[in-house]
Amino acid sequence: MNQTSLSSSSSRPELLSTAQALDLLLAAVRPVTEVETLATLQAHRRVLAASIISPLDVPPMAISAMDGYAVRCADWAAINPQAAGQSSMRMPISQRIPAGHPAQPLAAASAARIFTGATVPPGADAVVMQEMATAEGDHVSFAAAPKTGEWITAQGADIRAGTEILAAGRRLDAQAVGLAASVGCAGLPVLRRVKVAVFFTGDELTMPGEALKPGAIYNSNRFTLRALLENLGCEVSDFGIVPDQLATTQATLKEAARAHDLVLTSGGVSVGEEDHVKPAVESMGRLNLWQIAVKPGKPLAFGEIDRAAASPAFFIGLPGNPVSSFVTFLLFVRPFVLRLQGVIDVAPRVFSVRADFSQTKADRRNEFLRARLNADGGLDLFANQSSAVLTSTVWGDGLIDNPPGHAIAAGEFVRFMPFSELLA
Repeated sequence: MNQTSLSSSSSRPELLSTAQALDLLLAAVRPVTEVETLATLQAHRRVLAASIISPLDVPPMAISAMDGYAVRCADWAAINPQAAGQSSMRMPISQRIPAGHPAQPLAAASAARIFTGATVPPGADAVVMQEMATAEGDHVSFAAAPKTGEWITAQGADIRAGTEILAAGRRLDAQAVGLAASVGCAGLPVLRRVKVAVFFTGDELTMPGEALKPGAIYNSNRFTLRALLENLGCEVSDFGIVPDQLATTQATLKEAARAHDLVLTSGGVSVGEEDHVKPAVESMGRLNLWQIAVKPGKPLAFGEIDRAAASPAFFIGLPGNPVSSFVTFLLFVRPFVLRLQGVIDVAPRVFSVRADFSQTKADRRNEFLRARLNADGGLDLFANQSSAVLTSTVWGDGLIDNPPGHAIAAGEFVRFMPFSELLA
């Protein structure tokens, strides 16, 4: 791995851009390779280990797209050539075909009562929707002449046998699971879950339900980060709150790294006297990245923790401020974890949206501003962009990716990343 971002453990690194930092993280990934087969019903949010090729056509036969009557268009003209295209024709009803039942060949000069999703009988080449038909006993008349192919879904109209329907490296959303089931896949080959250990540093941290002592705060990051990891389908081990002590931090890092692909921490990666995570990692492995030109979230660290009997475990240290932790997770941890899982495309979609506000003060760092879509299709900015204001993440619909040194003028179009993309 490229380690030029730190010239020594004691020197100050140059601040990397958001893109440079992300490229460094993704280039370092060693994706998991172990494969297991899961029942398709249990494969939601897992990552495909192999492409899925359809063994059959979908639909596997021609089916009716409507409730109505299956006919042979040539019969209409043959029975009454002068009435072709008119509405005076009556036909006998020769069979009734519900969905899921076999169809017999269509008898000459007859119509078959048919229902949506039912097999079109051999010989029929059109379906007249029931709204255009009048049934009288065992005969039916039509308000208009049938047209070849009308209201018939052809065999293989959706999928042809031998077609790749899902590519390896795809994270299985609900639609993908349904698509696999539609071609008869009872089980799917998926990569194993990524194992992530988490812990949170700070003597000030208190769990909800406990009394707040003077100077203490509730540990919101524990809840946010665990939920984000679980949303990604990770197997999470929570080592809790670790006191601000170097030896304790080192011991926790060693245990967390032992059986996990990634160790994720919150807090303790800055340069204060009580920030022990950074020196602890440096004593047990290496840091390949520390501090990014991003706001919020400058003190983000990435490296590896050595293990005696295995390749190093990855380490990512997030800032302690709740918004910084949340934003840097979305920007860096999410794509890193997805790539660890074997996902090929990890980039969220970014949209160009009109800013309905002005921000005259430009920052030297790449800012990620919490914003919300308004009823006019533009963006409103949350008033307080402090990294401690967690309410902005609930109020907002996503993040504006604002380049360094750029002031935003009302009416200009900005890069907007919806939370729907970043949390998928």
